[in-house]
Amino acid sequence: MFTKAAVLTALASAAVATFAVAAPAQAETAVTTALPTANMEAVLKAAQIDPRRADDTLTPGAHDSVLLVEQALQAKGLLASQFVDGYFGTSTIDAYSAYQKSLGYTGIDASGLPGKTSLEKLGENRYTVTNPVSAGSQVTYHSKTLNTRTKAMLVAAEGIYGSQVALTQGSYNPGGVDASAGTHDGGGAMDISVSGMSSANRTKLLTALRKVGFAAWLRTPAQGFDYHIHAMAVSDPDLSSGAQHQTGDYYLGMNGLAGRGADDGPQVTKVTWEEYQRG
Repeated sequence: MFTKAAVLTALASAAVATFAVAAPAQAETAVTTALPTANMEAVLKAAQIDPRRADDTLTPGAHDSVLLVEQALQAKGLLASQFVDGYFGTSTIDAYSAYQKSLGYTGIDASGLPGKTSLEKLGENRYTVTNPVSAGSQVTYHSKTLNTRTKAMLVAAEGIYGSQVALTQGSYNPGGVDASAGTHDGGGAMDISVSGMSSANRTKLLTALRKVGFAAWLRTPAQGFDYHIHAMAVSDPDLSSGAQHQTGDYYLGMNGLAGRGADDGPQVTKVTWEEYQRG
């Protein structure tokens, strides 16, 4: 015969067991769909290279991120559907520039080269931005204006080269040297003196600059210049349109001049500053 206490204990145990089984079924679990990600490094690289291609070859690793950006531009009525293809060509550049201008940006901030803030605004509720790239603030180095990203790159190149260099022109210099064709209007640009430098040391310095992420060439009197090294920081978000074209041509094996001749500089694995830092 069961005692009253035993019956109560059994009933309590059964209730606990029932609750343990029923509780998960009754719980409400919020399901959040993660937004896709747009890799800013990949988008920037494509925005430099794709407009300079003679065909529609895609920049490796950039298609998915570029497609997200293009879909967002299309949704805003800025890009026709036939250009939503993962290829950041001239039509996408123009559309992105129009979007930047709609945000009130002007000058180099509306060049069509994506910056972190505009890329994030464009992607609201559509995608999130990964691998952000920042030019940083403007600073003075070797008596010339650079941004913090370009300065860090130059310091690293000087370390590889084994000596500091002298700059003859820096960045953010609109209306500077006429022969520069506006490439120094924005960030990431600099000219380096090679006065008194041997041919071997010029090549050594060019190699160091390229290793850390500069598109760099020796400019010569035969090309219509005084001897100097012209260098552009690949994927600097503040690049002027002219500089953007030069970095794209660098990736495509050209010399960065209007004639788009073959690259005459030392051959290295082409990287951005961010890729160099990751090793």
